Amino acid sequence: MIKKIKVKDGKKEAILIRKLRHIPQKCLIVEKIINDVIKFGDNAIIKYTEKYDNVKIDSIFVDKVEFKKAYQEVTMNQVNSLRKIKKLLEKNEKMVLEQLTRIKSSAGGIRIEKVVKPIDSVGCYIPGGRARYPSTLIMCAVPAKIADVNRTVVVSPPMKNGNIDPLTLVAADLCGIDEVYKMGGAQAVAALAYGTKTIKKVDKIVGPGGLFVNIAKFLVSNKIAIDMIAGPTELLIYADSTSEPKLIVKDLISQAEHSNDTICGVVTTSKALIERLENEIEESLNSSLPRLDIISTSFRNNAFIALCDDEENAISFMNELAPEHLEILSKNPKQIAAKVRTAGVILLGKYAPSAASDYCLGSNHVLPTMEFGKSKSSLSVLDFMKLVNHITVTRRGLYSIQKCIRELAIAEGLPNHYYAVEERFRN
Repeated sequence: MIKKIKVKDGKKEAILIRKLRHIPQKCLIVEKIINDVIKFGDNAIIKYTEKYDNVKIDSIFVDKVEFKKAYQEVTMNQVNSLRKIKKLLEKNEKMVLEQLTRIKSSAGGIRIEKVVKPIDSVGCYIPGGRARYPSTLIMCAVPAKIADVNRTVVVSPPMKNGNIDPLTLVAADLCGIDEVYKMGGAQAVAALAYGTKTIKKVDKIVGPGGLFVNIAKFLVSNKIAIDMIAGPTELLIYADSTSEPKLIVKDLISQAEHSNDTICGVVTTSKALIERLENEIEESLNSSLPRLDIISTSFRNNAFIALCDDEENAISFMNELAPEHLEILSKNPKQIAAKVRTAGVILLGKYAPSAASDYCLGSNHVLPTMEFGKSKSSLSVLDFMKLVNHITVTRRGLYSIQKCIRELAIAEGLPNHYYAVEERFRN
């Protein structure tokens, strides 16, 4: 049921884990959807919602009546849980923002102050489908609100009854979202990027989605900023002979239940652990787990156990794979974590499962996948702001660098750069 890999070259084997997804035809479909939304606006969104979500809707806008009804369909325990997630995330995002408010330098008559400015408007894409993601709404919306974004918009595909999941609407209300629209897929991304009669375009799109959403985000990224290409979910667990097989398998299952294309795996130097893992996996997948069809398909298509000769090779494997979530379930998690450079989030020890990081650890669960962990971090307040340089220069300060400017401007064939400086000292 689970693929076993004997790793001789950690970097090479990690590259082979990721299958090339053949998407040219899907790119053409998404391109047509985007062009239709540009041309036909709301009508195109309604048409594609019926085609891909099998839902007929008359309007994409969520009004106050729907928000009020949503509260009647959720429990107070659920609402309180959302409030707790929000509070924990707010605390961490505020700490990041505080570190950006005192960035100043001054030397030789040149003073630079980096001033934090929020992005004016942001669109948050919240997935739907076979699961619901109010927690993802909080992960996207809270950093935007902490950054003081002027207009925060949420889009999410409607359920079969034509409404957005009620708990997602409650999360939107708790976060103070300005506008919510019932639409998903590539058509929602297009609407956020180009606008329609009902929805004004935004300056940036954030949030995870399926293949069509990611292709759409890529295609509109020449016009509008995006956070990252995020999805499907990934979990890699580093384990040794001291690790508990039941915990490992439970954690793999917890991520595999997201979707059929989840990538879940274990990397280890212990041969003895592998046999114990295989037995635990077989027992678990022959039980009556909820969402077993999704989990089984995910395991069959994508799950793996990688056996490495030594710790160095295992670390090379981890760094090349750059997983979204990396759990380190070994006797020396801090020592291993110190050598990992590329994971989206690193979870140390048995009491930090990836399932907890998806909800209540105060970290953001919108994380880089598909090797983007090599260059990207999790979604944060930093994604919703920009640092603007305010520069003040005295006459003496400019004079001190005049010769440097002259040399470089003439060398680069841009003499008027220097003449603009020189003119200030003619009198």
